[in-house]
Amino acid sequence: MAEYAVWAPQREKVRVLVDGTTHPMTRVEGGWWRADVEDSGPGTAYAFLLDDDETPLPDPRSRWQPNGVHSASRRYDQNAFWWTDQAWTGRTLAGSVLYELHIGTFTEAGTFDAAIEKLDHLVTLGVDMVEVLPVNAVDGPRNWGYDGVGWYAVTENYGGPDGFKRFVDAAHARGLGVVLDVVYNHLGPSGAYLDRFGPYFAGSNIWGPSLNLDGPHSEEVRRYAIDNALMWLRDFHVDGLRLDAVHALRDSRATHLLEQLAVEVTALEAHVGRPLTLIAESDLNDPRLITAREGGGYGLDAQWTDDIHHSLHTALTGESQGYYADFAAAGLTGLGHVLCRAFLHEGTWSSFRNRNHGAPVDTTKIPGHRFLAYLQNHDQIGNRATGDRLTATVPPGLLACGAALVFTSPFTPMLFMGEEWGARTPWQFFSYFPDEALRTAVREGRTAEFAEHGWGDAEVPDPNAETTFTDSKLDWEEQNQEPHATLLALHRELIALRKAWPELSDPWLENVEVEIDEQARTVVVHRGRLRVVVNLGAEDATVALDRPVSRILLASEPAAAEQNALILPPEAFAIALLA
Repeated sequence: MAEYAVWAPQREKVRVLVDGTTHPMTRVEGGWWRADVEDSGPGTAYAFLLDDDETPLPDPRSRWQPNGVHSASRRYDQNAFWWTDQAWTGRTLAGSVLYELHIGTFTEAGTFDAAIEKLDHLVTLGVDMVEVLPVNAVDGPRNWGYDGVGWYAVTENYGGPDGFKRFVDAAHARGLGVVLDVVYNHLGPSGAYLDRFGPYFAGSNIWGPSLNLDGPHSEEVRRYAIDNALMWLRDFHVDGLRLDAVHALRDSRATHLLEQLAVEVTALEAHVGRPLTLIAESDLNDPRLITAREGGGYGLDAQWTDDIHHSLHTALTGESQGYYADFAAAGLTGLGHVLCRAFLHEGTWSSFRNRNHGAPVDTTKIPGHRFLAYLQNHDQIGNRATGDRLTATVPPGLLACGAALVFTSPFTPMLFMGEEWGARTPWQFFSYFPDEALRTAVREGRTAEFAEHGWGDAEVPDPNAETTFTDSKLDWEEQNQEPHATLLALHRELIALRKAWPELSDPWLENVEVEIDEQARTVVVHRGRLRVVVNLGAEDATVALDRPVSRILLASEPAAAEQNALILPPEAFAIALLA
């Protein structure tokens, strides 16, 4: 005997279709409908019929959609998988290095099992946690993952729910934590049947329909999101969640959905006995998100920090279009500010937004590890017209300088797949919906979105073309060639140095001091006894230091110490221990 349940508060009649046989369901408290059906083991196909409509609809909470998001759901036994990670005690965000990857393009095969074969590379690199782009069920054979509609099911494109569990289990066996990217701010454009069951939606945003988080009947809608988050952490043994674009969550309640989620995840953390991490992607520059609840904040653990990226990007590339304008105008002085405070906009004017933006960071209370720092990520590459990485415009020496500033910062460093060897393969925006009209809309929408970012006219690859997807796959042979092999070795050394010297993982922003020479284009970052000296200029630079150099711990090019100074060639860095 198996129970079937679905929330449909405004329906007069609900039936469940199980292996071709229709069964009536009984309305119970809270707008739920339930039915017990015999002979319904794992793999049983089922769908719901609403009122007198004979169109079978998949379960909004389906754990398994082997035949796609429009087809019947299948019963899935969460307890059937044989886990081997009983000794896993988890990873804390503080002190960790993250690595963002997309399963479909991380390897040629684009599956969980193929990705497992590359995990040892990440261990050797020094990574602590793998951040995986969304894996939930989506219509079509390829997608970034942000068009998901089956939030509780793992896409068959990568290997389904058991495949994801094998990936997490294998990561834990190698000492790697897993952070999963989840999307609660919208649903994809194909297969989002939630509104047929109940008032799940409350308007839409630029990406699609958004959830009803604070209107009538919103209690169960909030549970739909929170229960999903808890499922990944509990049933799939995931160690953390990256919450996509939380600024698009519309919630006017006194307790915001994010705070409610933080409370329930803390309770689950106590139960499972390992740290569970919540990382927000936010465009708000609002420190409340990562301020502890005891201090009046939401209690999330960290957030992506685009101000750090934008400052580094403009310093390395000189680009000033679109949302880079303010960061380019601030120059290296702005970069110095960001390296000490995480945000450039702390209630200051944003020319891109035409308004003041952000709020000040209290550096005495918020440690730097709550801010993720990165030179590249899926958005900042994929939002470019051709999905070109920094390697397309920035020479290896400057890439090394950028990496040095990230990995010696007080923030939590994150790499995007292939960045460690300076991959030249692009990472473009791709998807493929079976519906031709929708493919046309995606193509036109991509071009319009690109223009809205302020990048001007450019040739945008067709998101629907298979080559846009295949061109975005990593070329793993690159790492054995130059200059890629040298850059890979340098990343390994930077990560190892960060873990060997406590000054480099010290998260307290108050302990960071930055000296800037705009004319010479040099940056000196004070990290306890260490000095990170970066020459972004085109000429040799003699950089004065406050004390004599005891020894040079790491340098991207030959550097020399002379009294209280370091002599660096162009586009190079050195990390020195002072006497």
